[in-house]
Amino acid sequence: MIGMAGCSSPTPEPVPPRPAPAPAPIVERIVDGSFDFRGAIVQGGLAVGQAPAGAVSVTLDGEPTRMDAARRFLVGFGRDAPGTALVEARLADGTRVRQALRVVPRDWKIERIPSLRQTSTPNPDYERLRTAELARIDAARSGTSDATGWTERFAWPATGRISGIYGSQRILGGVPRNPHAGVDIARPTGTPVVAPASGVVVLAGPPRLSLEGNLLILDHGNRLFSSFLHLSRTDVQVGERVAQGQRVGAIGATGRATGPHLHWAMSWGDVRVDPQLLVPAMP
Repeated sequence: MIGMAGCSSPTPEPVPPRPAPAPAPIVERIVDGSFDFRGAIVQGGLAVGQAPAGAVSVTLDGEPTRMDAARRFLVGFGRDAPGTALVEARLADGTRVRQALRVVPRDWKIERIPSLRQTSTPNPDYERLRTAELARIDAARSGTSDATGWTERFAWPATGRISGIYGSQRILGGVPRNPHAGVDIARPTGTPVVAPASGVVVLAGPPRLSLEGNLLILDHGNRLFSSFLHLSRTDVQVGERVAQGQRVGAIGATGRATGPHLHWAMSWGDVRVDPQLLVPAMP
């Protein structure tokens, strides 16, 4: 037998890997959709919205609004908001789902006193003080926590006679004053104030502020804040988490106040909303 030493099979050429198929292009579609809302779509109103399944982002009039894992988000409307708004969700496949909202107008309590003119003399020292105070307030509301109070049903922080309402305005000598941006509850000094919903304390005195007095601000999450003005004292500290119904302070007359009362204001981002629309009728 003749040996076959030195002979071998040829080495096969390597097969190059097949390129991965290109992803299918996203084709944008715009459709009319249905969002669910809980709340008031009115001037001064705030509502919790529910985005459609598959939504990855939501905008209100082109501005992004935060959405949680359950696809819930907030929409808010100022005192002088226009009569229409557009909410839009973008789905993962590129579809945009739109819904037009009708923002219901409201009648405001306007008090005109033509004979009364209010004048003021510029005070540089006060202006410097006020600039620093406003910076402190803005800093407190500059972030947002992971609190979920914004999804809760709000409760009154105190009960009593309503002495001032959101949106009311005085016109003195033909010059409009700033509209009232919250609701006032008249009660004696020392009356407890409780958290209307859970949140995180982001500002609590001292020092007192020139207009607001002892000011307390709660972050309810998703850029929604409650502010409590003119308190006689605060019972919580910055960074503290509070539950709905927990005592946070007491009514007073600190700052620029003519008598003891609680001024409760709410803001969603830069939008001032009406707290009274979020709570049941005053008991």
